[in-house]
This record gives sequence, C-alpha cells and structure tokens, in this order.
Amino acid sequence: MDASASQHSPARAIRVRCCIVGGGPAGMMLGYLLGRAGIDVVVLEKHADFFRDFRGDTVHPSTLQVMDELGLIDGFLKLPHQRLQTLDGQFGGTSVRLADLRRLDTKYNFIAFMPQWDFLNFLREAGQRFASLKVMMSTEATDLIRRGEAVAGVRAKTPEGPLDIEADLTIACDGRHSTVRERAGLAVEEIGAPMDVLWFRAGRKADETENLFARVEPGKMMVTFDRGDYWQCAYVIPKGQYDAVKARGLPALRDDIVHMAPILKSGTADLTSFDDVKLLTVAINRLPRWTRPGLLCIGDAAHAMSPIGGVGVNLAVQDAVATANLLADRMSQGCPSEAELDAVRRRREFPVKMTQRMQVIVQNNIVSGALKGGNEPLKVPLLMRLVTALPWLQGMTARFVAIGVRPEHVHSKAVSS
Repeated sequence: MDASASQHSPARAIRVRCCIVGGGPAGMMLGYLLGRAGIDVVVLEKHADFFRDFRGDTVHPSTLQVMDELGLIDGFLKLPHQRLQTLDGQFGGTSVRLADLRRLDTKYNFIAFMPQWDFLNFLREAGQRFASLKVMMSTEATDLIRRGEAVAGVRAKTPEGPLDIEADLTIACDGRHSTVRERAGLAVEEIGAPMDVLWFRAGRKADETENLFARVEPGKMMVTFDRGDYWQCAYVIPKGQYDAVKARGLPALRDDIVHMAPILKSGTADLTSFDDVKLLTVAINRLPRWTRPGLLCIGDAAHAMSPIGGVGVNLAVQDAVATANLLADRMSQGCPSEAELDAVRRRREFPVKMTQRMQVIVQNNIVSGALKGGNEPLKVPLLMRLVTALPWLQGMTARFVAIGVRPEHVHSKAVSS
C-alpha cells in the first residue's frame, strides 16, 4: 500500500468483491445485475436520496427490453410515466417529424418519461432480495486505495465517519465529473458541444395538450416534455452564455419561452427566480482508456453524452448490461485482469463513438446554425425535410434513438435469491 494509505487510520473498514461508485443508472443497474449473479457488491451513492430534478428522465425501448429480460417490466410500468411515440417539432415555423417509434418492430415501441429517481428507487427496491447487494446512501468516495499499481478499493466519507471499502474490483459510475476517474489519472478526450441547457418546470393545466417535442427558431431552441401535471422544459442557449441570460433578467427569459411555446404562458408563472432554473453544462467526451488494474469506468464516467436524443441514461444501462455479461462469471473468482476489464471498452466503444458522432453531426448542422440567430428565416435542413417527407426514414431515426447501436441483452447468470 502506498505511503498515503499507510498514514490513513480509518474508523471502519469493510471488504467486498466489487465496489461500484455512483448510484445513477449505470451504477444501480450494474449493482442489480451483480447482486443477481451472487457477487458480493456494494453501491455507493453520495446523496441521501436519488431526487435530482435535472437528471435524464427518458427510458428508451432498449432499456425497457432489459427490464423485461430481468422480469421487472410489469412492476416498472406500473410507476407513473408518460409515453412518447413520435418526435415532432417546429423548425422555423415549419412542422417536422423527426422519428416515429410506432414503425419499430420491437416489443416496446415508445419512450417512457419517468422521473429518474423513480427508476433508481425501483432498482434499489427490486435489488433488496439479493443478500449479496448493498446500497449505501450518503456515502461519498473521496480517494482510491492502492496496492502498488493496482486499485484496491475506495476511501469514503459517511455520516458515521470515514470508511475504507476494500474491493477486488472498483467500478466508477460517478458521472462526467468522476472523482474516481480523476484520482486514477485517466485522461479525458474532449469532443465539445456548442450549447448549454436551462432545465426548468412549467405548470400544466389539464386541458393543455400539445405533441410538439422540439422548437427551433433563429437564435433559440427548446424541448418540452409533457409530464402530466407539468411541462419539463429544456431551453438551449449558446455555450457559456448563462450569465448573459441572467443579465437580461427573468422576465426576458419568460418572454422568450412563451414566444416559442405559447402553451407555456400560464405555466411560466412558476418561474419566480433563477433558482427555479438549473444550468446543465453540456459536454461530449470519452476516455481512450477505461481501465487501470483493479478499476473500470463505465457510463458518463467513461463517456459523457450530449442531451441530443436523450440517450445518456440508456447508454449507461447498456454499459452496465455489457459489464455484467462479460465479467460476472470471472468476478466470482476474484478481480479480472486489466485485459479482461478492457473487454468492456472493446464491446462498448463502437456504440459510444457512433452515437457521439451522430450527436456532433446534429450539433454542427442544426444546433450551431440555429443558435447563431440573425434575421433570416430558418431553413429546414435537407436531411430533416427528407425524414419528414419519407415515413420509412422516420423508422430509421427512431431505431437509432430508441434502440441504439448494437443494443445489449441480459446474458449474465442469476442465482437463487
């Protein structure tokens, strides 16, 4: 153990086969899968609960299929949610249809909109039947334990004091600002994004209905999700311009919102201060290397996705499924070698790169142009006109968004609970 480890005198220590850092979609799904396989695993979540209003709420057909394969789908779909089958928008006043999930030959041909905390709580409760799975809330990983060059667990702070979690394998699922990744010295390749997002709620009356998903006007973009009793809104701004938006004042922002989406006129009364608006800093990046000896990064810790397509949650779930498929059997015997851990990157890197490439194409050809503003009317891009005009293309775009590139299916073992 290194010098810093020898100087550390924790109040407590535990040992597990696998320590997963981060209780988001990747961490909770992987924890469930490894617990299901009988692996002694602990999931660390730094917050006391999963309630984070700015987390992604889209559960795509690829994830619904995973829930089906786990025998969880019936209970999952009993949770309150809304279903979206077509992605319709207004581009400079012209109606467009970006995708039609009804054309998919799949068991679940809709996107389920569900608060992410409900998704994560569902996985936590479902995993309680596995004695080998433990979820520790209010437990924040602060550093790595090392033995020579290998990662041997994490140091964490808890309400009861410091805790050392020694583990054969540590898996970083702690997001795009991963502490574990930073402590491991893994370099991030930044790809870049031209926008940030303001995330807020607007009240919805019972008689307010609208199927529009996206709105694009010169200098402005907005996406709205019908969440039943409120609208969840994503207002897109040029990268780094949040201070300029604040300087214009909240009334100006509300006016811009209502101009783009008149249906939100009454609901914007819920925006009483900028405290009601969350800034989401958009990034697209990925790790060239996902591993160190004893350590694997997946989900946003390995590849941050743009909100375009709402695919981040589902890519994270796919990573978790692939990780369990590839490593669960080997983990029952100890820590996989770094070459064995790297099989996850080799499996998942192509879908990640293809998805990010498509997000960059959308950014460069639609988002950047729209956000430049100007007095000229927006022209609908040729590709968007073709997709709108040719319904069979709407099925292709739906497959890319809803199913993704090389979707994963559950093949990891299940032991009796």
